[in-house]
Amino acid sequence: MTYLNRRKFLINAGLATTGAILLKGCNPPDASNSGGSGTATPNQAANLTPETTPETTKAKLGFIPIFEAAPLIIAKEKGFFAKYGMTDVEVSKQANWGAARDNVEIGSAGGGIDGGQWQMPMPYLISEGLITKNNTKVPMYVLAMLNTQGNGIAIAKTQEGKNIGLDMSKAKDYIVGLKKQGKPFRAAYTFPKVNQDFWIRYWLAAGGINPDTDVTLLTVPAAQTVANMKTGTMEGFSTGDPWPARIVGDKIGFMAALTAQIWPFHPEEYFAMRSDWVDKNPIATKAILKGIMEAQQWCDKKENRPEMAKILSSASYYNVPVEILQPMLLGTYIMGDNQPGIEDFQKAALYWKSPRGSVSYPYKSLDLWFLTESVRWGFLPASTLDNNAKALIDKVNRSDLWKEAAKEAGVPDADIPTSDSRGTEAFFDGKVFDPTNPKAYLDSLAIKKLV
Repeated sequence: MTYLNRRKFLINAGLATTGAILLKGCNPPDASNSGGSGTATPNQAANLTPETTPETTKAKLGFIPIFEAAPLIIAKEKGFFAKYGMTDVEVSKQANWGAARDNVEIGSAGGGIDGGQWQMPMPYLISEGLITKNNTKVPMYVLAMLNTQGNGIAIAKTQEGKNIGLDMSKAKDYIVGLKKQGKPFRAAYTFPKVNQDFWIRYWLAAGGINPDTDVTLLTVPAAQTVANMKTGTMEGFSTGDPWPARIVGDKIGFMAALTAQIWPFHPEEYFAMRSDWVDKNPIATKAILKGIMEAQQWCDKKENRPEMAKILSSASYYNVPVEILQPMLLGTYIMGDNQPGIEDFQKAALYWKSPRGSVSYPYKSLDLWFLTESVRWGFLPASTLDNNAKALIDKVNRSDLWKEAAKEAGVPDADIPTSDSRGTEAFFDGKVFDPTNPKAYLDSLAIKKLV
C-alpha cells in the first residue's frame, strides 16, 4: 500500500466515524484543547517602549471559520497579540460575509467589529460604498495578506462521471447541454464579486464555459455548504477549507479542483481594519500586525499543524473534528472522479512564505489583479483601470504600516519585500497577468463581461 493510499484509507476511516455528526455540529472539545479559551500559555512579553506601547489594548476582529482565519485565531490563542501589548483582542466569529460587512460598518463602538479577515476586494468595495447600506463609504485599510491557497471547488456526487475536474473544457458540452435542457448547472460561492466568486468564474471560463450565461451562480454562506449540497441546492461550490473536505467526508460530493492548481500561491484573504481605528491607534495597529506576523510564522511550521488543527477544531472556532482539519493542513487532498490524490504541503494553505516570496506582505500588484478581475466581470467599470486604480490602491493598501511593524518585530530584511509588485502572475490555462499592463491581460481573455 502506497503512502498516499494508506493516508487515504486512514482519512476515510476517520471521516466515516465523524460524518454522521458533521451536519449537526460537533461536541465541544475537552478544555485541554485550549481552543476558544484564550488561556494558552502566552509568549514572553515584548520589551515595550513608549514608542511601541499601544494606545489601547482592545480591538474586536471578525473571522469566518475557514483556514484563512487561522493567523487571527492563533495570534489570540498562542498569546502573540498579548506579547505586543494587545491583551484584550477579541476574535469574533461572524455568521457570514454579509454580517461581517454590516458589523464593520457600525464598528466595535456600535456593537460591531473594528476589522478582521476579508475576501478581496471587500475592503475596497466597503471603502467606496459599493456594498454598504445606502452606499455609505466606510474607509478601510488593507494591512496584510493572511494566507495563500486553502480553497477548493467541491462538486455534488450526482455529477460524478461528467469529466468535471481542473480542465473544464472536457465538461463544456455537458454543462452547456444542461442549460439547453432548462436545468442549468448551479455554482455557488460565499459572497458575490470577491475571491471565491472569482475562483469559480476563472475555472469555468478557462474551460470555455461562460459563468454569466452557461450556468446559474448562487450565494451560499460557508456554514450552509454541507447542508445545501446535501439537499441538492447546488451542483458546485467554491469555498475555503475545511468545507470542501466536509462535503467529501459526508460522501455527498467530491473535490474537482484546488485553487492552488488554478493559480499556484495565489493571494487569498486579507487582514483589514477601519481606517478611522487605525488612524486613531497606529501603534496598536502595528502591535496587532506583529502578533499576526508571528502567528503566521508559527502556522507555517509543518510540525505545528497538528496543534493548529486541535486549536481550530474548537466549538468556538470551526467546530470541525481534528480528523477533518489535519490532512488538509498537511497538504493531503482526496480528489474526486478518478483524479489522483494530492500529498503536497506546498498545495496547502501557507501563511508566511511561499516560493513566490512573502505571503503576509500586501503586494499592491495583487490588489490590482482583484480590481482588474472586477472589471473583467463588469463589477467595476473599465474606466477603473484608466482613472483611479493606482490612487485607490495607494489610499487603501497600507503596505507601509506592514513594513514598519515587521522592522519593529525584528523580521529579517530578507523577509521584508522592497517592491510593492510581486511581478507577473501565471495561471494554469497559460494566461499571464502583468501588473504593468492589466489591459493586456483583459485582452487575452476570451470570456469576459466589461461595462
